[in-house]
Amino acid sequence: ALAAEMLGEDPFSGMVLVFRAKRADRIKLVVWDGSGLVLVWKQLEASAFRWPPVVDGSVRLTPVEFAALFAGIDWTRVQSTKRIPRPSVPA
Repeated sequence: ALAAEMLGEDPFSGMVLVFRAKRADRIKLVVWDGSGLVLVWKQLEASAFRWPPVVDGSVRLTPVEFAALFAGIDWTRVQSTKRIPRPSVPA
């Protein structure tokens, strides 16, 4: 109910809610899988999670950003390759 009120989202839609500890070395994930709530807790032993900027009390992550965050990767230092337009094929 708190997620629905604060985020304006349906917590039973399959979205993953991620909560960070103050020290940023621990995160908790909560997701509804259709049969119950799943809780995942992860603690980094030698570093902290690199957290994206918080806007309006929440952060929206792409699946790639979430994977990097969960793996403990500093996603702000990762650069993607340059996107190249699709080449035209001669007729």
